[in-house]
Amino acid sequence: MNVPDTTTAVPAAPPPAVPDVDLVRRIGRGGFGEVWLGVNRATGGLKAVKIIPLDPGGQRTDPAGREIVSLAQMESQRIARHPNLLDIQHVGRTDEVLFSLMDPADDVSGRPAANDPAYRPATLALKLEQGPLPAEECLRCARELAAGLAHLHAAGMVHRDVKPSNCLFVGRTLKLADFGLLVPAAAHLSRLGTVRYMPPDGRMDLRADVYAAGLVIYEMLTGLPAEAFPRLGERAREIAANPVLAHLNRVALRAASRDHNARHAHAGELLAALDAMPAARPRRRRGVWAAAALVATAAGGVLAVFQSREAGVSRTPPAAAGGVASETVAVSFITEPFEAGVLVDGVPLVAADGRPLATPCTATGLAAGRHRVAFRHPELGNLDAGTIDFTAIREVAARWP
Repeated sequence: MNVPDTTTAVPAAPPPAVPDVDLVRRIGRGGFGEVWLGVNRATGGLKAVKIIPLDPGGQRTDPAGREIVSLAQMESQRIARHPNLLDIQHVGRTDEVLFSLMDPADDVSGRPAANDPAYRPATLALKLEQGPLPAEECLRCARELAAGLAHLHAAGMVHRDVKPSNCLFVGRTLKLADFGLLVPAAAHLSRLGTVRYMPPDGRMDLRADVYAAGLVIYEMLTGLPAEAFPRLGERAREIAANPVLAHLNRVALRAASRDHNARHAHAGELLAALDAMPAARPRRRRGVWAAAALVATAAGGVLAVFQSREAGVSRTPPAAAGGVASETVAVSFITEPFEAGVLVDGVPLVAADGRPLATPCTATGLAAGRHRVAFRHPELGNLDAGTIDFTAIREVAARWP
């Protein structure tokens, strides 16, 4: 819910009074409340103070009431502290507001929080403004997000608002925050949260949190907004060549699948998938290997692991051997080195604009079934990958000897 407050306008009214804490400046705001940097009057320690008006100002919703219900449910479930969940240290109310005290996030520079006008709380959203994360940092942050979410899921709770602005860094550790929409897992939950991170099926269950987490991992991986999923943009080559990034992409594709049942059932499974880095793929058959890659149905088609150019095949897709295929699929092709053309059943694959596809790439609209695949590199010549069954294999890779 909370985003950094970058406005420079003078507040129209003084901050609300909170017992034992002086509110210094607003550092975040959302649709239902604000977050202020506060100073404890007794100790001088800094706190992040979330403020929600008790009078919703004519709104039909009661955000303060919802927040109280969510926090009460956390207590009733006895959800213990977890290193990847932001700890709420105190909840109170005055005649005007509901407030909660938390540790402040690090400064966006990486230094600890400070009572300084330049202080900006470090959120994942702000970090991503600088571009995608390095491979190892991306894996670490993905694991920390999944671990915190898995702790909630193990207690039977759904977060419902997983997104980069709700991922804070405290002591350089990612912590999932904002539990105002937290509810027990149930078959039918109201559709609340941030629309771009909601699954298309509308089922706000544990798999909905997994879907949102998959999109957050995708954003860390590519530096692109969630709406661009599953395109890989300018980082496609690096993702294809880096085992850590390629693994994260596979996990994100499954987690953010449009198919409800294709996603991990809960964040514990997501965490296990992140920890299951595959072994190096062996070289087979003249340096050619094929893998049944995890795929995700999105934007009307099946999308495979590697994408540097998103394009449909401009000619009629080849029929499967032995008959006409009733299903079309997307298949990823990658070679070492890159920039090899792809031939399926002897016909070069080209984009809709007529340009030849070159590895790494994903071709859409290919007929499911068995096809002969070959690669043609401008310097190394041809390499036969053999007959590949696109029904089962969605990633074909080759390496010249």
